[in-house]
Amino acid sequence: MKIKALSAPYILWMALFVAAPIVLITVYAFTTSSGEFTLNNFSRMGSYLPVFGRSFLLALIATVICLLLGYPLSYILSRESPRFQQIALMLIMLPMWMNYLLRTYAWLSILENTGLLNRLLSALHLPTLNIINTPSAVVLGMVYNFLPFMVLPIYSVITKIDRSLIEAAQDLGAPPANVFRRVIFPLSLPGVLSGITMVFVPAVSTFVISQLLGGSKSMLLGDLIEMQFLGTAYNPHLGSAIALVMMIIVLVCMLVMNRFGQGEEQAVIL
Repeated sequence: MKIKALSAPYILWMALFVAAPIVLITVYAFTTSSGEFTLNNFSRMGSYLPVFGRSFLLALIATVICLLLGYPLSYILSRESPRFQQIALMLIMLPMWMNYLLRTYAWLSILENTGLLNRLLSALHLPTLNIINTPSAVVLGMVYNFLPFMVLPIYSVITKIDRSLIEAAQDLGAPPANVFRRVIFPLSLPGVLSGITMVFVPAVSTFVISQLLGGSKSMLLGDLIEMQFLGTAYNPHLGSAIALVMMIIVLVCMLVMNRFGQGEEQAVIL
């Protein structure tokens, strides 16, 4: 009884701030402004398919880049001394202590046509870059803001791998590449999947990064949803339908990745 009583605030919190918004979005998605049932909100989403494609493509690219950068960094970091690991983790988390909006504004001042990057290139008599208001700038902003969310879970899992398993593989004559491929990487998959989830989900729904760094040419789902709720094209029912479809697609992707991760873990055990 005491345990149930202690969990009551958490259950209340989840009901108010997780379950209730999802129910509200679902109701809005299947109703009109007069409260009548309709599927018109979903049929109108066909004109926004390019936005869906762009959002998932850029989020996927950013996630892959974060994985390619974050996994080697996490692996190298896990092999260093505890003192070095503490300092490195502090440096990785340091940007996260700054406001998300300020971090994005900083990249705006760096990448704009008269920003720090182009002034440096001009001083070195090199060609300037026109990267601001392009998808490349959006991906760069995503990678910068979400890379720590890839590094931390992978690092946490790798450091907990039983070193005796690695030593056993080495004693049996497995070369370093096979040890990594057959032991380390499969056992680190839970961290990889957590990192992919923690990067892909906010990347596909972001709107601050795309607004500041991408301009009007790089509208993403987050911008489209915000436009339906707060912009001039006010239509919360259509916005709810878009949000609901995006959430379902993301959940399906996560389920597929989790099944893949379970299959890999069973292969290691066998």
